[in-house]
Amino acid sequence: MTALEAVSVYLPPVRTPIESLAGPLGLTSMQVRLFHRFHGLRAVGRDPDTSLSGLLLKAAAGLDALRGREHRVRYVLYARAMPVVAPYPVNPLHEVCSALGLGHALAFTVTHQSCASGFLAIDLAGRLLAADPDAADDPADQAGPLALVLAGEKAFTHDAQVFADTTFFGEGASACLVSAFGVRDRLLAYASIVRGDFDSATGENDARLQREYRPLLAEVMLRALAEAGLTLDDIRVILPHNVNMVTWQRMCVLLKFPRDRVLLDNIPDSGHVFCADLFVNYQTACERGLLQPGDRYLAAAVGAGGGATFAAMVFEH
Repeated sequence: MTALEAVSVYLPPVRTPIESLAGPLGLTSMQVRLFHRFHGLRAVGRDPDTSLSGLLLKAAAGLDALRGREHRVRYVLYARAMPVVAPYPVNPLHEVCSALGLGHALAFTVTHQSCASGFLAIDLAGRLLAADPDAADDPADQAGPLALVLAGEKAFTHDAQVFADTTFFGEGASACLVSAFGVRDRLLAYASIVRGDFDSATGENDARLQREYRPLLAEVMLRALAEAGLTLDDIRVILPHNVNMVTWQRMCVLLKFPRDRVLLDNIPDSGHVFCADLFVNYQTACERGLLQPGDRYLAAAVGAGGGATFAAMVFEH
């Protein structure tokens, strides 16, 4: 069963108030107040002196479980929201693999589900590992293949900094070691809803997406729970995508789920860290002691751009 062996996260220590970004982004004072008072966003992380590959390497630097096991990493998957992040022929992923001693691994990018691509990358990693000729179904096996899932991006364009009066993007990165048959943080279920009809290139479908956003997100979360044979009552905590506070306040009402069991700590001062939100919130949940062995938790994300993807995963800690 696909499992998260270890997770490491890097968030820039310096936070940039969203007011200071308003001018360059062409935001009005009313829009800034909307982000503050309605969406609960105060600041985002920025690391102007660090490149994209540098962000990913800072996340990987905290992945102690990778040390001495580099030879076991067969696959490196880079989940990102933006289809293009560097000019040709620069390839940040290959730079990271080289620096980590993973030049032997098959490395590729997962991007077509935007900010939900991190979930797809975990699922793909697990399936690749399970099909690997050297895979073993014994959790005690210490020689089986591994996959490294990376996430994180630079806020380098207008669209990579702010999204339609909804959220601010924060810089940061995550690194996650995945195994096929682990004993901790096992993936119990994965569900996704892909809606290409919400293509927002012309803006014609924006209002319809806003109307159906929460019902579809609730649907995919409940679908993942049903696949795992669980209900919301079995869930210790929800790890959300860090889009904004009001979205999850309303989701709690829709799902009839206690708001204090949705981890919203990182939204106000880190913003939406692209595909890394799941891992950022997982690390916070562990640091705060919110997850004990055997606890089940639910993660959710939405990717918008060229359509919309709603995704959810259920894990057992």
